[in-house]
Amino acid sequence: MANPVGHFEIMVTGDVDRIRKFYAEAFGWKIDASNPMNYGLVDTGSGIGGGIAKPMQGPGYVTVYVEVADVQKALDKIVSLGGTTLMPPMDVPNGPKIAMFKDPAGSVIGLMKR
Repeated sequence: MANPVGHFEIMVTGDVDRIRKFYAEAFGWKIDASNPMNYGLVDTGSGIGGGIAKPMQGPGYVTVYVEVADVQKALDKIVSLGGTTLMPPMDVPNGPKIAMFKDPAGSVIGLMKR
């Protein structure tokens, strides 16, 4: 069975509250940022969930997170296929384990294990 996309992320510079309101009004998403990281958890209703926040550094981006059984093992395979590690595996407080990589074309993709 293939690994599904389990989460999306919209990282924005500037007024993140304005952008959250934009997506909530445009698509009817429920967005809750009442957590210590001010990470806007997106409830899309019937689709996959996501998040809207400010990036820790650098420009904004949009990415998807692919669900895998073992984040480090998947990252090792990706590197062996020509990908580059951008963020090694880390545990999100009260959340999944995540990592990020760049594919050979330069696209940024995340990995996650719930």
